[in-house]
Amino acid sequence: MLEILSLIRQDGDPNWCRSVPNWDRGPWLETLLGYRRARGNARPRIISSHLPVQMFPKAFFGSKAKV
Repeated sequence: MLEILSLIRQDGDPNWCRSVPNWDRGPWLETLLGYRRARGNARPRIISSHLPVQMFPKAFFGSKAKV
């Protein structure tokens, strides 16, 4: 899924996918390092998570984020 979203974000150009590691393109939200990395990434951000939906912040559901 991360590869597909990365390609969509870059209009199908695979150079970004080949040059930037997964943890920089779609950091995990549930780790402190991933959270900090995600906040520093350019928008639109790709954020990965293995959290159950019940553990997401309530503000997430009122945002314009796509899941």
